[in-house]
Amino acid sequence: MADGKLIAANRRARHEYHLLERFEAGLVLTGTEVKSLREGKATIERAYADVRDGQVWLIGAHIAPYEQASLGSHDPDRDRKLLLHRREIASLIVKVKERGLTLVPTQLYFKNGRAKIELALAKGKEQRDKRRDLAKRDADRQIERALKSRSR
Repeated sequence: MADGKLIAANRRARHEYHLLERFEAGLVLTGTEVKSLREGKATIERAYADVRDGQVWLIGAHIAPYEQASLGSHDPDRDRKLLLHRREIASLIVKVKERGLTLVPTQLYFKNGRAKIELALAKGKEQRDKRRDLAKRDADRQIERALKSRSR
């Protein structure tokens, strides 16, 4: 995220996956979806991206309906098309199909007034990898505490 306003973050992605490569994509949205995003009413915790017919789609993202909308509010859980360059899509198709990787959204934000999503090419972690990461983080915290108390 360069200089934008953060709307939603997927903090579980770092815990569940090894994040290998990141891409920034635009979203095709309706007017009420944009207004709802400006209020910060979106979740991408259970979302993922999928490549279908040479296009990338965001699946499972929830953008709450806009309350002040008169009639014709959007479907909060619909699939949304992502905007990427043709060569990026071709690269993603190869990596997802052949190497068995997953596209996981990590952040949803506004950049220069436009809604953007950061996708990470990810490989699922095994249970032992998750435990190892937790143990390492805990050890780092203890070392940090020890250094703080020693310097006083």
